[in-house]
This record gives sequence, structure tokens and C-alpha cells, in this order.
Amino acid sequence: MCDEEGLRAAADVLLSGGVAVIPTDTVYGLAAHPGFPEAVDRLYTIKARSLAKPIALLASDASAAEAFVGGFPAAAKSLERHWPGALTIVVGGEGLRVPDHAWTRRLIAACGGTLRVTSANMSGRRPATDAPQALADVGLSADVVVDGGESSGGVPSTVVKVAGDGFRILRHGAVALG
Repeated sequence: MCDEEGLRAAADVLLSGGVAVIPTDTVYGLAAHPGFPEAVDRLYTIKARSLAKPIALLASDASAAEAFVGGFPAAAKSLERHWPGALTIVVGGEGLRVPDHAWTRRLIAACGGTLRVTSANMSGRRPATDAPQALADVGLSADVVVDGGESSGGVPSTVVKVAGDGFRILRHGAVALG
């Protein structure tokens, strides 16, 4: 559940190198702490995801996202107006997003400000929009599954890559840019 007990349980798992299924504002996510490379490797294994596809970072707020990559260029800063929200900004090879889900942001903050998170589904399948779907697809391989009810979004984030003074849309999703 998305309560204090669920937050403590998920944070304990993530801070000890485990993997958690968590709700977000878009779809359910499979999360690992970026400080535990073996946990991040488990995300790839659980999803059967190609190692060539990077896993984005969810951040507790814009300052945590910027700190992870050492600051944002002006073009990325201009996109922060969509945060919290379903926009992933790729800067310096890292995809970063601040989810519009208060409990998830609190969990991320409790874990130091960033988590590696990918959709909680096997590669090639539809992303899970509730805990039972996530549990059936990938949750049995996770150390904890937090049930936050149905995800309100259901559509993956829009992904943009910042280059120079502008950006390029890599994936159309929940946030319309243009």
C-alpha cells in the first residue's frame, strides 16, 4: 500500500540492493537503487530487456535530477515546467523524470533522490497499470510489490533528448510537446 509502512518496506528493500515494483503516475515501475549495479542488472534480467536500452532515472525533484548529471543546460531547464509529470528528459546520456505521484517522490527522496525505474512488464508486453498486472508479469521476481491502485496515466512518458539549444522527441507519450 502507498502508506508509511509501504514506503518504509520499499525503501528498506531498495537501500539494501533489492528490486521493487512501485506505482507511478504513468504505469507501474520496476525500481532499483542506482548505487547498486547488481540490482540494476536484475532489472534487465527480470524484464528480459536488452542491455543496449538504458533504464531511466526517476527523481524526487528537479534539483535531484540536475545533481545526478551535474546540471542542466538551458533547453532542459525550460522543459522542467512539465515536472512533476510524464516527461523524460535525456541529458548527458541519462533519461530523467520527476513523476507526478507524491508517494513515489517521497520514496525516491527516502532513497537519496534518484532510482532507476523501468516499466513493470516483460519487454515487448504492455506496461502494467495496476499491481496485480505487474505481479503477474514481473513481480514474482521482485523483492517487494507496492500496491497503489490503478495508475492514473496508463500512458508511458514522452521522451525528449536535449541537444544544444533545443530538443528532439524520441518517444511520443503522455506529454504533448510541439
